[in-house]
Amino acid sequence: MSTPRDAREHAQQLDRSDALAPLRAEFCLPSRKDGSTAVYLCGHSLGLQPKRAGVLLQEELAAWATLGVEAHFEGPRPWVSYHELLTPGLARLAGAANTEVVAMNSLTVNLHLMLASFYRPQDRRTRILIEKSAFPSDRYAVRSHIAQRGLNPQATVLEMEAHDADGLFDTERVCETIERHAAELALILLPGVQYLTGQCLDMRTIAECARRCGCVIGFDLAHAIGNVPLALHDWNVDFAVWCSYKYLNAGPGAIGGCFVHERYARAFDVPRFAGWWGHDKSSRFAMPDRFEPLEGAEGWQLSNPSIFACTPLLASLELFERAGMQALRAKSIALTGYLEQVLSDQLRGIVTVLTPRAVDARGAQMSLRIERPAREARALHEQLTRQGYICDWREPNVIRIAPVPLYNTFSEVWEFVQALRALCTPGTSQS
Repeated sequence: MSTPRDAREHAQQLDRSDALAPLRAEFCLPSRKDGSTAVYLCGHSLGLQPKRAGVLLQEELAAWATLGVEAHFEGPRPWVSYHELLTPGLARLAGAANTEVVAMNSLTVNLHLMLASFYRPQDRRTRILIEKSAFPSDRYAVRSHIAQRGLNPQATVLEMEAHDADGLFDTERVCETIERHAAELALILLPGVQYLTGQCLDMRTIAECARRCGCVIGFDLAHAIGNVPLALHDWNVDFAVWCSYKYLNAGPGAIGGCFVHERYARAFDVPRFAGWWGHDKSSRFAMPDRFEPLEGAEGWQLSNPSIFACTPLLASLELFERAGMQALRAKSIALTGYLEQVLSDQLRGIVTVLTPRAVDARGAQMSLRIERPAREARALHEQLTRQGYICDWREPNVIRIAPVPLYNTFSEVWEFVQALRALCTPGTSQS
């Protein structure tokens, strides 16, 4: 067993050899009340602010102030095509062609748009498969669409139970569920990374199974994009939606994103909700009576996007481009591996890691079950927060943390574990 001092020295050594370490200086780091830098491990909930976001926002405010409406067509970044600046970076992170992605709306609005197009109940195929522990917004959206079609949500939603007591899913059993219910499934909606456990699902295998069974497959990538490598085009996913305020660091309420596979690029007969920003650009400002959708994912746009909701994402995507997803993923694997080892050495029996051990089955998030009564476990989280260790809580006894490779360090991981250890084992000093 390594000692706390060994682990700290190892963390410092890892930080010194980290080629991505300079990226940390590109972010605004929260402070404790005493002015010291907090240990921020909550990027799975809200990513930190890129410093350049403020610079770019000031530039857009200046464009508004000096150009007014003309800023739609003038200035360094004309607003009328602003969202297109985000497309290449999002496409790379999604593993998609530029025409398959678009920055627009928020995650749940985009999910509603996708359900309007791709949930087509017919004959026996009426049901939607989701996980029983799905994020509430996804469940609400699914149920509302089922009700809109005159069906009974309680009977039509097929909720898949987790396959072990920790809430994890087994890919083979997911596929068995799809195959068993294929004749009645109209659509499958699953997370790329499950928000509570941090498990990364085998999206490629699940999508292959769905396609083989004739089911439409969509993914909620809120906790996946910018966190784990994606290849949505090659996996033949029908659609996906995401937010940009977690690992994409675009700020609270930032613009969301959407993927629609290129096989639907010119499928203009697919039903959709229409808005003028999804209309053919060549005639959009002629205000025609008849809606003619753009090719690709852009054809699902409704309104011109909020420039101020787009701008921080542009700043963040510049950093992803600078780092490269391959390098970020390698550091993420190293960070979570180090965290897992230190927890095992120092808090075995007190903290259980719910997130899978296999690195291809997890991203940056690690969900820690505190093996204490719920009230004591909650008190531990509150004490951590007061001490400046920013993570989050899920009932009844789970602390979620995410050492994000863009800005977190190995030393911060060590510090967090020492703080948790001191709280769980009073009298233990932090080495």
